[in-house]
Amino acid sequence: MLTSVDPDVIRALGDPLRLRIVTLLARETLCTTHLVEETGARQTNLSNHMKVLREAGLVETEPCGRFTYYRLRPEVLATLSGQFAALAESARTAAENKRACP
Repeated sequence: MLTSVDPDVIRALGDPLRLRIVTLLARETLCTTHLVEETGARQTNLSNHMKVLREAGLVETEPCGRFTYYRLRPEVLATLSGQFAALAESARTAAENKRACP
């Protein structure tokens, strides 16, 4: 069944830095300091991007002393992948459907 793709997730992944962060978090759980080192982004800029990713449901946090660790939520990406697969399948089956012009 075809379901709609979550626009918040798409918007969150549409930014190159956020996509880079998601790629890094797919490999390991990282704290803010690690993400600043890996991306070269300023801490305040990174925090804003992490807020967008959290609000979209892509990452979750884990406090550890004075640090915050971020972990990717793979089930959100798996759901998104399934939604895009359903769109692709719909496009394949609809390729021969052509509505006549009035």
